[in-house]
Amino acid sequence: MLRWLRPRRPPPHAVPNPARADPQPGPAAADTEALLRRLEWTVLRRLDGVLQGDVRTLMRGSGLDLADLREYQAHDDVRHIDWNVTARLQTPHVRVYTEDREMAAWFLLDLSPSVDFGSGQRLKREVLAEFVAVLARLLTRHGNRVGALLYGARVEQVIPARASRRHVLHLLHAIGHRPAPAPTAEAGTTRLAELLRAAGHLVHRRATLFVVSDFISAPGWEQPLAQLASRHDVVAVRLLDPLERALPDLGLMTLRDAESGEQMLVDTHDAGFRQRFAALAARHEDELRQTLARAGVDALELSTEGALTDAIVRFVELRRQRARLAAGGGLPAHLRKAG
Repeated sequence: MLRWLRPRRPPPHAVPNPARADPQPGPAAADTEALLRRLEWTVLRRLDGVLQGDVRTLMRGSGLDLADLREYQAHDDVRHIDWNVTARLQTPHVRVYTEDREMAAWFLLDLSPSVDFGSGQRLKREVLAEFVAVLARLLTRHGNRVGALLYGARVEQVIPARASRRHVLHLLHAIGHRPAPAPTAEAGTTRLAELLRAAGHLVHRRATLFVVSDFISAPGWEQPLAQLASRHDVVAVRLLDPLERALPDLGLMTLRDAESGEQMLVDTHDAGFRQRFAALAARHEDELRQTLARAGVDALELSTEGALTDAIVRFVELRRQRARLAAGGGLPAHLRKAG
Protein backbone atom coordinates (compact mmCIF):
# COMPACT_ATOMS: atom_id res chain seq x y z
CA MET A 1 0.00 0.00 0.00
CA LEU A 2 2.87 2.38 0.78
CA ARG A 3 3.94 2.60 -2.83
CA TRP A 4 0.35 3.11 -4.12
CA LEU A 5 0.79 6.85 -4.44
CA ARG A 6 0.68 8.84 -7.63
CA PRO A 7 3.82 10.81 -8.47
CA ARG A 8 3.24 14.58 -8.33
CA ARG A 9 4.92 15.12 -11.66
CA PRO A 10 7.00 12.98 -14.03
CA PRO A 11 10.79 13.14 -13.80
CA PRO A 12 12.80 15.04 -16.43
CA HIS A 13 12.93 13.39 -19.84
CA ALA A 14 16.30 14.76 -20.91
CA VAL A 15 18.59 11.76 -21.49
CA PRO A 16 22.33 12.43 -21.24
CA ASN A 17 25.02 10.40 -22.93
CA PRO A 18 26.23 8.07 -20.14
CA ALA A 19 29.62 7.78 -21.79
CA ARG A 20 30.43 11.44 -21.06
CA ALA A 21 32.39 12.01 -17.87
CA ASP A 22 31.24 15.58 -17.15
CA PRO A 23 28.11 17.67 -17.64
CA GLN A 24 28.15 19.62 -20.88
CA PRO A 25 27.28 23.32 -21.23
CA GLY A 26 23.59 24.03 -21.65
CA PRO A 27 20.39 24.29 -19.61
CA ALA A 28 20.88 20.98 -17.77
CA ALA A 29 24.43 21.85 -16.66
CA ALA A 30 23.31 25.36 -15.72
CA ASP A 31 20.51 23.95 -13.53
CA THR A 32 22.96 21.63 -11.80
CA GLU A 33 25.39 24.47 -11.17
CA ALA A 34 22.58 26.66 -9.80
CA LEU A 35 21.47 23.89 -7.42
CA LEU A 36 24.96 23.34 -6.06
CA ARG A 37 25.66 27.06 -5.72
CA ARG A 38 22.39 27.60 -3.80
CA LEU A 39 23.19 24.76 -1.40
CA GLU A 40 26.74 26.02 -0.91
CA TRP A 41 25.43 29.42 0.16
CA THR A 42 22.71 28.08 2.46
CA VAL A 43 23.10 24.56 3.87
CA LEU A 44 26.88 24.22 3.56
CA ARG A 45 27.61 27.54 5.26
CA ARG A 46 25.62 26.49 8.31
CA LEU A 47 27.13 23.00 8.41
CA ASP A 48 30.61 24.50 8.28
CA GLY A 49 29.81 26.24 11.54
CA VAL A 50 28.46 23.05 13.12
CA LEU A 51 31.28 20.76 12.00
CA GLN A 52 34.07 23.36 12.37
CA GLY A 53 36.09 21.51 9.76
CA ASP A 54 35.72 18.08 11.41
CA VAL A 55 34.15 16.06 8.59
CA ARG A 56 35.28 12.87 10.33
CA THR A 57 32.02 13.14 12.26
CA LEU A 58 30.31 12.04 9.04
CA MET A 59 32.87 9.34 8.18
CA ARG A 60 33.99 6.89 10.82
CA GLY A 61 37.22 5.48 9.46
CA SER A 62 38.86 2.38 10.91
CA GLY A 63 42.32 3.77 10.19
CA LEU A 64 45.51 1.84 9.62
CA ASP A 65 47.68 2.75 12.62
CA LEU A 66 47.25 1.41 16.14
CA ALA A 67 47.17 4.42 18.45
CA ASP A 68 46.42 2.94 21.89
CA LEU A 69 44.96 0.12 23.96
CA ARG A 70 42.34 0.64 26.68
CA GLU A 71 39.77 -1.33 28.64
CA TYR A 72 36.62 -2.38 26.84
CA GLN A 73 33.57 -0.11 27.31
CA ALA A 74 29.90 -1.07 26.87
CA HIS A 75 29.52 0.64 23.48
CA ASP A 76 32.83 -0.46 21.91
CA ASP A 77 32.99 -2.42 18.67
CA VAL A 78 33.72 -6.04 19.66
CA ARG A 79 35.73 -6.44 16.45
CA HIS A 80 38.40 -4.19 18.00
CA ILE A 81 39.01 -6.43 21.04
CA ASP A 82 42.67 -7.44 21.35
CA TRP A 83 42.31 -11.03 22.50
CA ASN A 84 46.01 -11.53 23.31
CA VAL A 85 46.08 -8.55 25.68
CA THR A 86 42.70 -9.56 27.09
CA ALA A 87 43.95 -13.06 27.92
CA ARG A 88 47.17 -11.74 29.46
CA LEU A 89 45.50 -9.11 31.66
CA GLN A 90 42.25 -11.02 32.30
CA THR A 91 40.33 -7.85 31.39
CA PRO A 92 38.88 -7.11 27.94
CA HIS A 93 40.93 -4.49 26.07
CA VAL A 94 40.26 -2.89 22.69
CA ARG A 95 42.57 -1.41 20.09
CA VAL A 96 42.16 2.29 19.36
CA TYR A 97 43.10 3.32 15.83
CA THR A 98 43.95 6.63 14.25
CA GLU A 99 41.29 7.52 11.70
CA ASP A 100 41.88 7.52 7.97
CA ARG A 101 41.17 11.12 7.00
CA GLU A 102 40.93 10.31 3.29
CA MET A 103 38.52 7.41 3.44
CA ALA A 104 36.16 7.40 0.45
CA ALA A 105 32.41 7.83 0.65
CA TRP A 106 29.95 6.06 -1.64
CA PHE A 107 26.33 6.98 -2.29
CA LEU A 108 24.11 3.97 -3.05
CA LEU A 109 21.17 5.71 -4.70
CA ASP A 110 17.72 4.21 -5.14
CA LEU A 111 16.27 6.09 -8.14
CA SER A 112 13.36 3.70 -8.71
CA PRO A 113 9.95 5.18 -9.66
CA SER A 114 8.72 5.33 -6.07
CA VAL A 115 11.09 8.23 -5.30
CA ASP A 116 9.35 10.35 -7.97
CA PHE A 117 6.67 11.24 -5.45
CA GLY A 118 5.97 14.25 -3.29
CA SER A 119 2.70 15.55 -1.86
CA GLY A 120 4.06 19.07 -1.36
CA GLN A 121 6.61 21.26 -3.09
CA ARG A 122 9.38 18.66 -3.40
CA LEU A 123 9.76 15.12 -4.67
CA LYS A 124 11.70 12.52 -2.74
CA ARG A 125 14.11 12.48 -5.70
CA GLU A 126 14.79 16.20 -5.18
CA VAL A 127 15.50 15.64 -1.49
CA LEU A 128 17.89 12.85 -2.51
CA ALA A 129 19.72 15.14 -4.95
CA GLU A 130 20.07 17.93 -2.37
CA PHE A 131 21.40 15.54 0.26
CA VAL A 132 23.98 14.10 -2.14
CA ALA A 133 25.02 17.60 -3.26
CA VAL A 134 25.57 18.80 0.31
CA LEU A 135 27.40 15.73 1.59
CA ALA A 136 29.50 15.24 -1.55
CA ARG A 137 30.62 18.86 -1.64
CA LEU A 138 31.29 18.92 2.09
CA LEU A 139 33.50 15.84 1.86
CA THR A 140 35.33 16.68 -1.38
CA ARG A 141 36.29 20.13 -0.06
CA HIS A 142 38.31 18.33 2.63
CA GLY A 143 40.05 15.96 0.22
CA ASN A 144 37.75 12.95 0.55
CA ARG A 145 36.68 11.10 -2.57
CA VAL A 146 33.03 10.36 -3.34
CA GLY A 147 31.50 7.87 -5.75
CA ALA A 148 28.03 6.52 -6.45
CA LEU A 149 25.99 3.57 -7.65
CA LEU A 150 22.72 4.53 -9.37
CA TYR A 151 19.86 2.04 -9.23
CA GLY A 152 16.68 2.26 -11.32
CA ALA A 153 15.29 -1.05 -12.51
CA ARG A 154 18.81 -2.39 -11.89
CA VAL A 155 22.25 -0.96 -11.11
CA GLU A 156 22.49 1.28 -14.15
CA GLN A 157 25.57 3.40 -13.54
CA VAL A 158 28.71 3.39 -11.42
CA ILE A 159 30.45 6.72 -10.87
CA PRO A 160 34.02 6.19 -9.64
CA ALA A 161 35.15 7.95 -6.47
CA ARG A 162 36.92 11.26 -7.09
CA ALA A 163 37.40 14.52 -5.22
CA SER A 164 36.54 17.77 -6.99
CA ARG A 165 33.69 20.23 -7.38
CA ARG A 166 33.43 19.29 -11.05
CA HIS A 167 32.99 15.67 -10.04
CA VAL A 168 30.13 16.62 -7.71
CA LEU A 169 28.45 18.43 -10.62
CA HIS A 170 28.83 15.31 -12.75
CA LEU A 171 27.24 13.23 -9.99
CA LEU A 172 24.28 15.62 -9.69
CA HIS A 173 23.86 15.68 -13.45
CA ALA A 174 23.70 11.88 -13.52
CA ILE A 175 21.04 11.87 -10.79
CA GLY A 176 18.82 14.54 -12.31
CA HIS A 177 19.01 13.67 -15.98
CA ARG A 178 18.92 9.92 -16.21
CA PRO A 179 16.15 8.18 -18.20
CA ALA A 180 13.25 7.15 -15.97
CA PRO A 181 11.74 3.70 -16.74
CA ALA A 182 8.00 3.70 -17.32
CA PRO A 183 5.94 1.81 -14.73
CA THR A 184 5.14 -1.70 -15.98
CA ALA A 185 3.80 -4.84 -14.40
CA GLU A 186 6.84 -6.72 -15.73
CA ALA A 187 9.25 -4.38 -13.97
CA GLY A 188 7.84 -5.33 -10.59
CA THR A 189 9.01 -3.81 -7.37
CA THR A 190 12.39 -2.39 -6.39
CA ARG A 191 14.99 -4.96 -5.36
CA LEU A 192 17.27 -3.06 -3.05
CA ALA A 193 19.30 -6.21 -2.41
CA GLU A 194 20.74 -5.95 -5.93
CA LEU A 195 22.14 -2.49 -5.19
CA LEU A 196 23.62 -3.57 -1.86
CA ARG A 197 25.21 -6.71 -3.31
CA ALA A 198 26.69 -4.69 -6.16
CA ALA A 199 28.27 -2.32 -3.64
CA GLY A 200 29.70 -5.28 -1.74
CA HIS A 201 31.44 -6.51 -4.89
CA LEU A 202 32.62 -3.06 -5.98
CA VAL A 203 33.82 -1.33 -2.79
CA HIS A 204 36.70 -3.37 -1.37
CA ARG A 205 38.51 -0.90 0.87
CA ARG A 206 36.67 0.25 4.00
CA ALA A 207 34.49 3.28 3.22
CA THR A 208 31.45 5.19 4.41
CA LEU A 209 28.36 4.08 2.48
CA PHE A 210 25.23 6.22 2.37
CA VAL A 211 22.27 4.06 1.31
CA VAL A 212 19.74 6.66 0.12
CA SER A 213 16.32 5.09 -0.47
CA ASP A 214 12.69 5.14 0.61
CA PHE A 215 13.21 1.42 1.44
CA ILE A 216 10.04 0.50 -0.43
CA SER A 217 11.49 -2.71 -1.76
CA ALA A 218 11.01 -6.41 -2.18
CA PRO A 219 12.26 -8.33 0.89
CA GLY A 220 15.72 -9.80 1.00
CA TRP A 221 17.83 -6.64 1.41
CA GLU A 222 18.31 -7.05 5.16
CA GLN A 223 21.16 -9.58 5.03
CA PRO A 224 23.16 -7.76 2.30
CA LEU A 225 22.86 -4.56 4.36
CA ALA A 226 24.16 -6.29 7.50
CA GLN A 227 27.04 -7.77 5.49
CA LEU A 228 27.99 -4.32 4.23
CA ALA A 229 27.82 -2.92 7.77
CA SER A 230 30.27 -5.58 8.97
CA ARG A 231 32.90 -4.23 6.56
CA HIS A 232 32.01 -0.56 6.15
CA ASP A 233 30.54 2.40 8.00
CA VAL A 234 26.96 2.32 6.65
CA VAL A 235 24.35 5.06 7.02
CA ALA A 236 20.76 4.39 5.95
CA VAL A 237 19.23 7.62 4.62
CA ARG A 238 15.48 7.12 4.39
CA LEU A 239 13.39 9.31 2.08
CA LEU A 240 9.79 9.80 3.12
CA ASP A 241 6.72 11.93 2.50
CA PRO A 242 3.99 12.77 5.06
CA LEU A 243 1.32 11.30 2.79
CA GLU A 244 2.99 7.91 3.15
CA ARG A 245 2.17 7.97 6.87
CA ALA A 246 -1.42 9.22 6.84
CA LEU A 247 -4.03 9.91 4.16
CA PRO A 248 -6.19 13.06 4.24
CA ASP A 249 -9.98 12.98 3.87
CA LEU A 250 -10.31 13.77 0.14
CA GLY A 251 -13.14 11.42 -0.80
CA LEU A 252 -12.67 9.08 -3.75
CA MET A 253 -9.08 8.90 -4.99
CA THR A 254 -7.29 6.90 -7.66
CA LEU A 255 -4.01 5.56 -6.35
CA ARG A 256 -1.41 4.31 -8.79
CA ASP A 257 1.45 1.97 -8.01
CA ALA A 258 4.50 4.03 -8.96
CA GLU A 259 6.41 0.96 -10.13
CA SER A 260 3.88 -1.38 -11.77
CA GLY A 261 1.41 1.27 -13.00
CA GLU A 262 -1.52 -0.65 -11.51
CA GLN A 263 -4.37 1.58 -10.26
CA MET A 264 -6.80 1.32 -7.36
CA LEU A 265 -9.88 3.42 -6.44
CA VAL A 266 -10.15 4.09 -2.69
CA ASP A 267 -12.54 6.09 -0.53
CA THR A 268 -10.44 8.27 1.80
CA HIS A 269 -13.64 9.61 3.34
CA ASP A 270 -13.88 6.25 5.11
CA ALA A 271 -12.33 6.86 8.53
CA GLY A 272 -11.77 3.13 9.03
CA PHE A 273 -9.75 2.93 5.81
CA ARG A 274 -7.59 5.90 6.84
CA GLN A 275 -6.98 4.34 10.24
CA ARG A 276 -5.96 1.01 8.71
CA PHE A 277 -3.63 2.83 6.31
CA ALA A 278 -2.00 4.76 9.19
CA ALA A 279 -1.65 1.58 11.27
CA LEU A 280 -0.03 -0.25 8.35
CA ALA A 281 2.36 2.64 7.77
CA ALA A 282 3.29 2.81 11.47
CA ARG A 283 3.92 -0.93 11.60
CA HIS A 284 6.09 -0.68 8.49
CA GLU A 285 8.14 2.12 10.08
CA ASP A 286 8.65 0.18 13.31
CA GLU A 287 9.79 -2.91 11.42
CA LEU A 288 12.13 -0.83 9.25
CA ARG A 289 13.77 0.88 12.23
CA GLN A 290 14.22 -2.47 13.99
CA THR A 291 15.77 -3.99 10.87
CA LEU A 292 18.25 -1.12 10.51
CA ALA A 293 19.16 -1.37 14.20
CA ARG A 294 19.78 -5.12 13.91
CA ALA A 295 22.01 -4.50 10.89
CA GLY A 296 24.10 -2.10 12.98
CA VAL A 297 23.67 0.97 10.78
CA ASP A 298 22.95 4.57 11.71
CA ALA A 299 19.73 5.98 10.26
CA LEU A 300 18.87 9.44 8.98
CA GLU A 301 15.31 10.32 7.92
CA LEU A 302 14.73 13.02 5.30
CA SER A 303 11.17 14.24 4.72
CA THR A 304 9.96 16.14 1.67
CA GLU A 305 8.54 18.69 4.11
CA GLY A 306 11.52 18.87 6.47
CA ALA A 307 14.57 21.13 6.48
CA LEU A 308 17.64 19.34 5.14
CA THR A 309 20.02 21.37 7.31
CA ASP A 310 18.20 20.53 10.55
CA ALA A 311 18.14 16.81 9.72
CA ILE A 312 21.89 16.72 9.02
CA VAL A 313 22.69 18.73 12.16
CA ARG A 314 20.70 16.25 14.29
CA PHE A 315 22.55 13.39 12.62
CA VAL A 316 25.94 15.02 13.25
CA GLU A 317 25.08 15.41 16.94
CA LEU A 318 24.05 11.75 17.11
CA ARG A 319 27.38 10.66 15.60
CA ARG A 320 29.28 12.84 18.04
CA GLN A 321 27.42 11.36 21.01
CA ARG A 322 28.21 7.83 19.87
CA ALA A 323 31.85 8.72 19.27
CA ARG A 324 32.11 10.03 22.85
CA LEU A 325 30.51 6.87 24.20
CA ALA A 326 32.81 4.66 22.12
CA ALA A 327 35.81 6.55 23.51
CA GLY A 328 34.68 5.79 27.05
CA GLY A 329 33.17 9.19 27.74
CA GLY A 330 29.63 10.09 28.68
CA LEU A 331 26.97 12.36 27.30
CA PRO A 332 27.52 16.10 27.68
CA ALA A 333 25.68 17.72 30.56
CA HIS A 334 23.08 19.49 28.41
CA LEU A 335 22.04 16.14 26.85
CA ARG A 336 21.70 14.16 30.07
CA LYS A 337 18.17 13.52 31.30
CA ALA A 338 17.36 14.49 34.81
CA GLY A 339 16.94 11.45 37.02
